[in-house]
Amino acid sequence: MGPAYYVLAIMGCGDGATMCEQVAREATLYRSETACLAETEEVLIRESDRPYPLLMAECQRIAPQIASFWENSEG
Repeated sequence: MGPAYYVLAIMGCGDGATMCEQVAREATLYRSETACLAETEEVLIRESDRPYPLLMAECQRIAPQIASFWENSEG
């Protein structure tokens, strides 16, 4: 199995964490789930002005091919 890559998605949810939808995604590409999870609190604080009763951060694994495209399209 090759390397894993993650992106941090911000989910806006109704009361009780129902009806969640992705409202943003961080531009950073993380090389481990641990590195991604380490950023969740800071990102949630930064995104706290969004109009949802509840915000959640979710580390989503992406394929190496997508990660390669992602890295090459930045800049």
